[in-house]
This record gives sequence, structure tokens and C-alpha cells, in this order.
Amino acid sequence: MDQRTNNMYRNRNGMPAMTEQRPLAATRGDEEIDLMEIISLLVHHVWIFVLAALAGALLVGVGVKLFVPPQYTARATIYVFSTEAENSSQSATQAVKMIEDFRIIAKSRPTIELVIQELGWDVTPSQLMKENTINVTSPEDSHMLRIAVTNRDPVKAAQVSNALASVMQDQIAEIMKTDRPQFVERAVMGSKTSPYVKRDALIGGVGFALIAVIVVLVRYFMNDTITTEEDVNRYLGITILSSVPFERNMTKRS
Repeated sequence: MDQRTNNMYRNRNGMPAMTEQRPLAATRGDEEIDLMEIISLLVHHVWIFVLAALAGALLVGVGVKLFVPPQYTARATIYVFSTEAENSSQSATQAVKMIEDFRIIAKSRPTIELVIQELGWDVTPSQLMKENTINVTSPEDSHMLRIAVTNRDPVKAAQVSNALASVMQDQIAEIMKTDRPQFVERAVMGSKTSPYVKRDALIGGVGFALIAVIVVLVRYFMNDTITTEEDVNRYLGITILSSVPFERNMTKRS
């Protein structure tokens, strides 16, 4: 018998008659959402959310630890003005406007080739760019270039950063027709910048827990079966007078 249809009964004359019941909802979603019922549902399944969070944190943490290689970043900083340029406000203004150009020049192929010569390595420009992530920035309200290089090897990261800074000194001096810019700070052995296992594990745990919450809520709203006395009263408008207990392990008749 369909649990969502009106029960039909026959009177003494055999004629069908409908019981007086309120309209039935097809699913729980058609009824007003009971906030307390949702909270009770979530509290009842809190152990699932905890297990999902632990599993997510463990999986992501172990995955990052085993399969994501650490990256190290080293930074060198140069001042883009020489003493001669500082005495000319026009030269200073021109240099500030060209900082964006310097960023592009730093990653150009001719510059990378000069960096390889400076290092004395037997690699191609494409190999150097693939193994190293180069990021050239200019601190706000400053006339400096900060050259950050990220590599799996902290020593190589510092070597590439210093070599690129040295090449850029010559490039800037030639372009600006000024004295060679000076080092503000030379790169030292790179510091670890990624991955952060604890942070990634925490993000993974939160993500898995949210997925578990969504799954529980979706199953709740999509479930239209009647399983409790409260469901019978809510969806069929019928009051339960009595119930028969059900035993799973009933002995067979001999």
C-alpha cells in the first residue's frame, strides 16, 4: 500500500468512502523545515562527521607528506638606483616606471641564458625555468627589486636568486645608462615555503566533514519513507492507537 496515498475504506453498503485527512506531502522537502529536527539529526550523526574529519585529515596529510615534494624559497634584493641616478629626479621617476619592465626582462630568455653562464651549469633555459619558480616583485613605495626563486633544493634556490640579481644589475645599468645598482640583500639558503602538512591536513579534515554533512542532509531530505509514529501523524494525519513489535530473529514453526 502506498504510504503517501489516502486510505480507502468501504462502508457497510460496500460503497467507498474517504477518511478525512489533510493533504499529504510527497517528500519532507514539501513540509516546513523543522530546524530543531535538523539539529537533532546532525547531533545524532556527529560521530560520522568526526570519523570523516579524521579520515580526511589522515588521507590528505599522508598524501601531502609522501607525494608532494617540499619547496624552498630564497630571496635577493637590489636597489635599482645608482648614486648618479639618485641625483636626478627625472632618472628616479623613469626607473620607477620601468620596474614592471624589469620584471619582464628578468624572466626573458636572454636573461636566463646569462644566469646559466653566471652559474656555470649545463642546463637549457627551459630546464632552468622548469626547475625554478621565479618571482620578481617591487615592495610598495620602494625603488627595489626583490628576486625570489623557489626550488626543491634550498641551496640551488639561493644560487639562482643571487645569479639572477647579479645579471639584473648589469641589465639595469645598461638600460638606465647609470652605475651598476647595489645589492641590498643577498639570498641565503632557501626557507621552506610549501607544503604545510598540518595546514593541509586540517583543510582536508574540514572538507571531508562538510561532505559528510551534505550527504546526511541530502539523504534526509530525499527520504520519503515513513518509519516512526511521528511520521505517520505528520504525513498521513493518523493517530497511532497501538503498535505490534517486530522481532528479526523469530524461530520457525516446526
